[in-house]
Order: sequence, then structure tokens, then C-alpha cells
Amino acid sequence: MKKRPFAVILTVALLAGVVAAGCSSKDQGASPGDGGGSDAKKPVKFSWLAYDRVEGKVRQDWEIFKEIEKKTGVSVDFQIVSQEGLTEKRQIMIATNSVTDFIQVSTQEGREHGPDKVFLNLKDYLDKAPNLKAFYEKYPEAKAVASGADGGIYTVPVIEGDAEGKGFNFIWYTRKDLMDKYGLKPPTNLDEFYQFLKSYKEKEPSSYPLIPNAIVGDTGLYTVFGRAFTGIQGFFNIDPTTDKYAFAPYHKGYKDSLVFLNKLYTEKLLDPEYSLLTQAQWEERILKGKSLVTYFWKADLESLTDKGRKAGTSTFELDAIPQFAAEGIKNYQFSRPVIGAVGRAISAKVKDKDRAVQFLDYLVSEEGSNYLSLGIEGKTYTMENGKPVYMKEFGASPFNTLRKDWGVWYDLITLDNAKSREVWERGLSDKSKDINKRYEPFIVPSPKQIVKTEEELELEKSKLNNLNKFLEQKLTEFVIGKTPINDTTYQQFLDQVKKMGADDLLNMYNTAYTRTYGKK
Repeated sequence: MKKRPFAVILTVALLAGVVAAGCSSKDQGASPGDGGGSDAKKPVKFSWLAYDRVEGKVRQDWEIFKEIEKKTGVSVDFQIVSQEGLTEKRQIMIATNSVTDFIQVSTQEGREHGPDKVFLNLKDYLDKAPNLKAFYEKYPEAKAVASGADGGIYTVPVIEGDAEGKGFNFIWYTRKDLMDKYGLKPPTNLDEFYQFLKSYKEKEPSSYPLIPNAIVGDTGLYTVFGRAFTGIQGFFNIDPTTDKYAFAPYHKGYKDSLVFLNKLYTEKLLDPEYSLLTQAQWEERILKGKSLVTYFWKADLESLTDKGRKAGTSTFELDAIPQFAAEGIKNYQFSRPVIGAVGRAISAKVKDKDRAVQFLDYLVSEEGSNYLSLGIEGKTYTMENGKPVYMKEFGASPFNTLRKDWGVWYDLITLDNAKSREVWERGLSDKSKDINKRYEPFIVPSPKQIVKTEEELELEKSKLNNLNKFLEQKLTEFVIGKTPINDTTYQQFLDQVKKMGADDLLNMYNTAYTRTYGKK
């Protein structure tokens, strides 16, 4: 057995009893053990960990699960926690081997704890689960990231993107009504982007034109401009021009990105509180015209436009501007990954193992997947030209109604986000479809996940968190001018990240990537 984190063990003493009470399968009449020979339609209830989303709380009476119960004889008892408490709850459940019958975990957690008999080895049941078997055959990456060191398969990874690698999430936003009012042209490169911000500042002097909603992560300021100047997404990632992992600050253009951001900060073109903003503050400044340009999820553009008009500006309109990159740098955005980093697992202690696997197999089937991703035909979607489209009355952001009232496309429940997104995008407005078309040339397939050994995981745990914290702090000091940017200070910065393990991590990622996918 692997050692459990000490902090988790301390917490277990207080919470293990509570956890165990809510986690056992409420099998009505199923015999213990492997459940072999149980009636495929015999009523059975399984517990399932979920959390309440902002769009709407988890409900036990969602109609899709009533329909699923008619088909399978299985009812679900959702064990509900807050989003803030989800990670701790899951960690405690894993540490005490008292997970709910069905649970969503990271594929890494599945690989690490499955062999410890926390999660059921699905490989032992594939001869009775044709949909699961076909799933792993169709998606070799899913099988790779779901397989433990013992060869067992412990999760069903969630599908996030289409196999063609065209789906994407993020765009540059700007105030189109103001852009038109002042006769500004959409920028197509970094110099034009700088002039674009300057023009906004001249016309709207009380504004800070550029505002990020984060400093790291997919939409983070350092991520977006680091990629624009180096071609590397985030700190460590695949360089799509070489198909090898790279560390962005080692790239010669990274210092240039900091010089550029420092110029924006100094000239008050970047919100001076950019590193401290909450999501609510970011949105408020966009809606009130205090900030005019941002990089964010494309799905929110129309809903933010509606909010802006309701906030008092009748002409408020957001639109996309082109993605840009420095000269000589690949101008791209990674598509959504096909295989997600999380997956559905079954407790190794579930009372009726056969029925649990049969149920999961049904949820992976086309019919079961449609319930979770689309809902019920005629109630949540209709068929147009042979393809599903969400009900038009659900509006430009159908996921709000789908999640709240139906449990459809709900995190920790759905297994195929790609299917939901495809249907949503089919019903997009002409404007949103046009934005998609404009961004298509920038999209490249997302890198596949890598499978790390236990030693590699320990290396990552021991170094990555501290390195990330240092990077966030030091980059902010460079941008706001607390630390001047010159050859000496930047070399000192690089020397420090090397001491903190940047080279060790970079070598590890490339080794794991090569081992997982046979790259040369």
C-alpha cells in the first residue's frame, strides 16, 4: 500500500465515519461479493459523488435519470458536496478506501490507487461490457491514461474534444461598438495590438484597456503572452513545431514578453490590479467599460454582451479580434484535448460489481451517452436534418438550463463533453459561427496526456508547486517594474529556476512523453 498524505490521515479521524455512511451501495437484495448472476433489470441503487454548480444544484429527480432507471433498473443516489469541498472530500474517500460507488477522479488517481483496490479493475469485466471494450479500442490514449502499473484499467476518461482536433475554447474579446465608433481596425500582430490599446486609451482615458481574468492558466496573462512570444503554452508544454516539451522562460522571446507587458503596465494600458483581480471584478470592469480588451472563453461572449446591455449601455457589443504572435513564432491555440484528465471510476467495494460495470457500460453506449450529453429528444433537443440541436428557447447559453433543470452536460456526471459542445455549436448564432471560422486557422491538435511513473510523480510533487509560485511572483515583479528587466536580472531569474528544478522537470516530461507514445 502507498503512503497516504499525513494531513489527510488527520482529517480522516473526524470525517471517515461521515464518509462511510454516505458511500455504501444501497443494493436492494443483491448478494455481496462480485454480484455474479444478478438480474440485469433488478432494481439497484448506486451512490455517486457530485457537486453543486453555479448554474443549478444537483437534483435527485432529474428526468434523464428516471429514463435511465427505466432502461437499466439502476437509480442513483447523489452524494452532494460544495465545489470548494470537492477535492478534500475525494482525497479523504480515496485515503480511507470509502469512495462512492461511482466517482470522478483524475486519471492519475485512478492509475495510482486502482492497484490498491480502491477502484474496480474494469479490465476484468470487458468481456461483459462491449461498449467499454469498444471505447478503449477507439481511444488508445484513454486506455493508456486509465491503465495502472499492474495493467489494470481503472477509469473511463471523459471525452473533451473532437477527434479532428478542431474544437477550441478561447478568443480575444473587444468592445466592437467602441471599435466602430472610433474607427479602429482589428490588430493582426503585436505592434498593431499595442497601438490598438493606445488608441483606446486616448479615446477612453479613464479606462485601462487590457484586463486579464487570471495571470496563469489557459486564459492567464503570462500564458497568453508567453505563447505569443515563444510558441509555448504555459510554462512547460509541447512545442508544436518540434513535438517535444519545452520550458517557456528558456526561450529567447520570453524576456521580450515581459518587456512588452511592462510597457503596457507603465503606460496604463494594462489594469494595474491585474494580478489581484477576482472573477467578479474582472467581469464588472468589462461590463462598465473600465476595460475593453480581454482573452476569455468564447462561450461567454454573447451572454456577456447581454449583461453589458442590461448594465446600462444599450450599444454594448463584444466581438472577437484575431489571435496574434511575434514575428517568426507559430501563431496557434491548442484544440480541446480529445481525452480529458479526469475519468469515471467504480469503487472496488461496490456490492454488485457486475451490475455496476453493466451500468457504466450503458452510460458509455450511444443511448446512455445521449441522455447525459443531450437529454431527452423533444424536451432538451430536437433533430434538424438528422442531427440534434438544443431547444432554441434555451438561448445562446443552453448549458445553463440543461444543467439546472435536466442534469445534462453536468460536471462529474456526463462522460462526453465533446458531444454536448458539438450540438451547442450547431445551434450557434451566425456571429458565433463566424468567430469560429475566423479562429479555425490558429487551432492545432492538443498534446496527448503523458503517463508518469511513481518516481516521476514524486519529482513533480517535490518541485513543480514551488517553482510555479516563484514564477508567478517573479514575473509579476518584472511586469510591474519592481525588478528591472535586463540581461543580468533575467539571467539571475533563469539561474534560480534551474536551482528549483526546471531542468529536472523538463527532462522528466520529455522522458515520460517518449515512453508513453514512443516519440523519438
